Amino acid sequence: MAPESGSNKREALSAALRRYPQFELAIRRLMARSEAFCDMCEELAEAELALSRVDGVPSGLREARRAEWQELVDRLVAEVGAALLDKDVVVKPRPDR
Repeated sequence: MAPESGSNKREALSAALRRYPQFELAIRRLMARSEAFCDMCEELAEAELALSRVDGVPSGLREARRAEWQELVDRLVAEVGAALLDKDVVVKPRPDR
């Protein structure tokens, strides 16, 4: 595994955990089992990074790029959430007694 690959996996894990900290175990399990889920989380991390750097884009393009990146981030967050809820690895919390 290339060093960059390990870094990408850490960033992907961090991106998913920032959005869904309550599903940490499920996220870790899915990342270990599903390359597609890992790819989705890596895309989320990359989109968040691009959005965070949008102020460096020339002013004439900045707002259009900001909207594009935000839309992509929102879509990927929803996809990660759907993947978490679709998997059997998520255990619903028991109601308080």
